[in-house]
Amino acid sequence: MKQALVTGASHGIGRAIAIQLCEDGWEVWGIGRTFDQQPYPSSFHPVILDLLDDQRVISCLDHLDLDLSLLVNNAGCAYYGLHEFMKDSQIQQMVRLDLEVPMRLCRYYGRMLRENRGTIINISSVTALSASPHAAAYGAAKAGLLAFSRSLFEEERKHGMKVICMMPDLTKTELYRNADFIPNEAPDCHLEPEDIAQAVHDLLVMRQEICPSEIVLRPQRNAISKKTS
Repeated sequence: MKQALVTGASHGIGRAIAIQLCEDGWEVWGIGRTFDQQPYPSSFHPVILDLLDDQRVISCLDHLDLDLSLLVNNAGCAYYGLHEFMKDSQIQQMVRLDLEVPMRLCRYYGRMLRENRGTIINISSVTALSASPHAAAYGAAKAGLLAFSRSLFEEERKHGMKVICMMPDLTKTELYRNADFIPNEAPDCHLEPEDIAQAVHDLLVMRQEICPSEIVLRPQRNAISKKTS
């Protein structure tokens, strides 16, 4: 059974991807800061870990001693508003979790994934592709993840390793808990976490010789709703 590691696997997109991978026959280790009582498949192994705790991350990964064929960098955070009102701690958290952590995990598992002709999937955002007013730092971090993914693919493609950057648009998750808006409830105005998980499934069943290095997922219509409280 091939092994996969998914970050941010306790809820939202990461949870949906982890469940989909288990259903597809993968053995999955999922990293999250907390896990509630929602059921997971038997081939899922929760790993309670704060990815911003540098020393504990390395010791935990060393202890897991995985033989990975798939790394999904999904964990992230976002703060919204005019950049002049952002706190230094918020900027640092976004840059670290949305960009630095994926870069470090790719370095940690890079040689193993190369030897296994494995796959890295970095979950970026559609904000990486254009100016993002009211999300300048978040958009910059996600654009950095896209640029990193492009460069890493060019480094590793000759070794048979795939690097894919997925850029979903508005998705019904907790990402917007710090914003004054939420995705519109109309089914054609937002993505569901399971939509991204289905896309991951589709990517992994393509023939080995193909790497769709950049994937953008968008709802058919573009609409948000203002929070009422």
